[in-house]
Amino acid sequence: MVKDTKIDKTARDTHYATLRRQVRDAKRERGEIPTPDPRKERRKETAWTPPQLAPDQVRLYGLHTVRAAIDNPERKLIKLSVTQNALVRLEIGPVDSLDFPVEIVTPQDLDKQLGPDAIHQGVMLETRPLPVRRLEALKDSPLLLVLDQVTDPHNVGAIMRTAVAFGAGAVITTMRHSPTESGVLAKSASGALEMIPYIQITNLSDALGELHKLGFFTVGLDSEGPAPLEGALTGDKVALVLGSEGKGLRQKTRETVNALARLDMPGEIKSLNVSNAAAIALYATRQHLLKKTA
Repeated sequence: MVKDTKIDKTARDTHYATLRRQVRDAKRERGEIPTPDPRKERRKETAWTPPQLAPDQVRLYGLHTVRAAIDNPERKLIKLSVTQNALVRLEIGPVDSLDFPVEIVTPQDLDKQLGPDAIHQGVMLETRPLPVRRLEALKDSPLLLVLDQVTDPHNVGAIMRTAVAFGAGAVITTMRHSPTESGVLAKSASGALEMIPYIQITNLSDALGELHKLGFFTVGLDSEGPAPLEGALTGDKVALVLGSEGKGLRQKTRETVNALARLDMPGEIKSLNVSNAAAIALYATRQHLLKKTA
């Protein structure tokens, strides 16, 4: 009997192609490679449009983000969609012991829900938004961070992570021209959204006035500030105020804060990304507060 080498070669090629796809899928689940941009596909495809979500629904993704949300008792969980590999890496115990539904999916299923640019690592969690927080609940916190219309959710997420690292009591921002609670914001914060109140207020000047009544000394960061930050800090409760990318603090905000201060930078570059500036300012303020309690 003569062996059909053509059929044998075709079967072998199919086998290796399947293995290659499995390796790529595993890498996408681990976040090692992004989902391919559909614009680069040779065949014409319909552009991805985000699904409509209810006002009381948020989709979170990424291993650190989802694990932190599951561990947060204030989160109301709706459903977990996860690949088999990601479920193991989440380390949340047997599925039948969880008090929320779990759906096993493929990476491609999540791509369709979250879009081609989301590095979801094989996991998506549908939840309710976190409870609304009020400024008066922060009266016992010695350090707050206030954002004046910082619009980029990646920057706000990075700032949240830094704020948690330095023990800030909250990140306060405006409802308009600021990112709402979302998957992009939460992924950029890498779990920090669950660890620090994210308070969105209607009027920033009014909020600063309320912080003054609660005993906070408010300092606005400005590259043209009259004094370095270290020399402007005073008191045992401080709220740092940072402006938007490019425009900085609005005029009304500049007029409302207790003081304007700059970050002294001896190098050629005199301005930093807002998330980097927040990290330096938080460190300097934390040093000031430690001296006050020593």
